[in-house]
Amino acid sequence: MDSSKDVSLEIFPFIRVYKDGTFDRLAGFEIAPPGLDPETRVESKDILILPENGVSARIYRPSSISANTKLPLVIYFHGGAFIIFSKADPKYHSCLNTLVAECNAILVSVDYRRVPEHPLPAAYDDSWAPLQWIASEEAQSEPWLREHADFDRLFLVGDSCGANMSHHLAMRFRDDVLGERLKLLGIGMIQPYFWGEMPIGTEVADPDRKAWVDNTWRFVCVSDKGCDDPLINPFADGAAGVDGLACEKVLVIVSEKDILRDRGRLYYEKLVESGGPAEAEIMEIDGVDHMFHIYDPSCEKAKRLFKRLASFINSDGEGHKKETVE
Repeated sequence: MDSSKDVSLEIFPFIRVYKDGTFDRLAGFEIAPPGLDPETRVESKDILILPENGVSARIYRPSSISANTKLPLVIYFHGGAFIIFSKADPKYHSCLNTLVAECNAILVSVDYRRVPEHPLPAAYDDSWAPLQWIASEEAQSEPWLREHADFDRLFLVGDSCGANMSHHLAMRFRDDVLGERLKLLGIGMIQPYFWGEMPIGTEVADPDRKAWVDNTWRFVCVSDKGCDDPLINPFADGAAGVDGLACEKVLVIVSEKDILRDRGRLYYEKLVESGGPAEAEIMEIDGVDHMFHIYDPSCEKAKRLFKRLASFINSDGEGHKKETVE
């Protein structure tokens, strides 16, 4: 980081932009290698999916899996406001090792291009590419998928902006021929990154954090609609909403101290009102903030979050359900 240059904009803790157009990321640049995790006994490896754009992924599987055993297939999209983190981030790597061990699933963590080098919708397009790849014959050349992935139990899971992309990709399934080739069973949305120009719920009494999220999104997405762009507000005028969401069940997880909490609640309420997925569930976790499970995956509430996701992925469904974790 160059302290001698004039700063044009800083969005802490994500990025510092200088007047000459250069920038420094303030977090999310650490790297953890793939391999066998001795604590969870989950193993991972990196693969290249789309060479022309550099789209890659890290695949995880339980190391104890027996031959010919088929497990749910989870496509995971990391958070970071579209600005920071990657598939190799140590915090995410640790978290996903824990999640895979709990879920007993095959997980593909997608590495998408980030803002500001690659303006939106590049991240959405990159995250669509692995789904196209999974539906192709090329995916069969990947032995972990060919031998152990149950393609009829496909889930999209993400946190923060990754949860946002899970929604938009599920909506894209509705209108794309890919939706006829792949069966999307469900989406798990952890602290989803949705927003809007008009404050709702606790946002009304917290103008400072409302302004911070406003400014972050306006940096991430240059749009004349601001925080009512359909990418960030699925219920704004002209947005598609949730009608026809192409999956059978949805789990929304929100945290009490998260400024995005009421947007997640609204999303769940709209799902129920739409009569869409047969199963819509929400889990509210008291006393914690945004991405707490990434920064402390060993805490008790993070463990309960992982167990709830595992139950969602491996169960037959329970209809509409609300749950609060104190």
